[in-house]
Amino acid sequence: MDILVIGGGPAGMMAAIYGKKEAGNREVVLFEKNEKLGKKLFITGKGRGNWTNSCEESIFMEKILRNPRFFMGAFRNFNNQDAITFMEKNGCALKEERGGRIFPESNKAFSLTDGMKKALQKEGVKVCLNKKVDSIRKKGDVFLIKGNFPEVEAKKVIIATGGLSYPSTGSTGDGYDFAKAFSIGVTKTYPSLVKMEVLEEDVYPLSGLKLKHIGLKILNEKGKCFYEKTGELYFQKNSLLGPVVLSASAALSPEISEAPMGSYQIAIDLKAEMGQEQFDSFFLRDCESKGKEKLYQLLKSYLPAQLYPIFLKRLEKQGVSLEKKSSELKKEERRKILNLFHSFPFTVQGLGGFPEAIVTKGGVETTELSKKSLEAKKVPGLYFAGEVVDLDAYTGGFNMQIAISTGVLAGQSAGRSLKEELKEKP
Repeated sequence: MDILVIGGGPAGMMAAIYGKKEAGNREVVLFEKNEKLGKKLFITGKGRGNWTNSCEESIFMEKILRNPRFFMGAFRNFNNQDAITFMEKNGCALKEERGGRIFPESNKAFSLTDGMKKALQKEGVKVCLNKKVDSIRKKGDVFLIKGNFPEVEAKKVIIATGGLSYPSTGSTGDGYDFAKAFSIGVTKTYPSLVKMEVLEEDVYPLSGLKLKHIGLKILNEKGKCFYEKTGELYFQKNSLLGPVVLSASAALSPEISEAPMGSYQIAIDLKAEMGQEQFDSFFLRDCESKGKEKLYQLLKSYLPAQLYPIFLKRLEKQGVSLEKKSSELKKEERRKILNLFHSFPFTVQGLGGFPEAIVTKGGVETTELSKKSLEAKKVPGLYFAGEVVDLDAYTGGFNMQIAISTGVLAGQSAGRSLKEELKEKP
């Protein structure tokens, strides 16, 4: 065969489609080890399929956490608007939601897979399912590929096997092994966009509670703030999850993963929506106007029912008397109450693992690849695309666009290289 794409996720499918567009009548084959294409895609966007994000380029690049300058070339070659046009031309109507997130109108991720499958068929890509590749080596100008099939040869190989996140969908780090076999560097990998596990036992009664419009800070042992964001979070039995937590894990996963347990603390501002100064003034006025109420009575209207008893217990541990009348609170007691509202703490035990992580941070080193083609500098004819490369971003469609853009660029590059080589032959 002429071009072999290994991996049938978004990056691999786009690589095969655009590789075939460039290669013309040359054979392009897509190997997927699962029984269907796009298995991981089915769980993106909570099953709804977040295809990309509509924001402008400058904002988009701010959302790329690792190697944004390397990614810039792939993005400008095939950007978010190109991705939207592609999907709509292939029969999948899209819609825009909060924060520029782009979803299929059907609210079903399989609509995106159907669009790409339609394009694969239209271009004439040969799709082979249940094909697990075990090894790739180069002999002369061709690659020899072994797996659960008779050995095959290919002039160009594109590796789009994903990372380590959600291994149940087939992302088991195969691409890293293939890269290492060619002495191509792979950075250390970490789970990203994942829950944060905490040490405090009083998180258990909070399981299921959702808090909107809160502020979240990540502090180190010395109290220095490393990360700050507002948004929504919710509690699980031993952990915190939600958009602000996912973003924090994406920004700090190496630091948290490498640090001793308990080195980082989460501080939640329960009244971030109102603002600290405004809330403090409001609460102190309430202490005076409702001065006959005991503190535990006054606080009840300020907190969700599920959080209320936990808040009271934490105040008691700080020596604040809940039976005291609100008007009789001392200055130091009021300060402790307000501090707890604005910095409700949990100690980070660690991050959730790869089985729960939305993406992998780390991968094939970008310095090993040409940013113009995604071809391995050490191995002509070998390309990498998607999550297998050391590129990742915040949630919101940005990681999907990494897969789309790098897949297209790798496919086009392999197709063009093949055409050039054929031209040179007498």
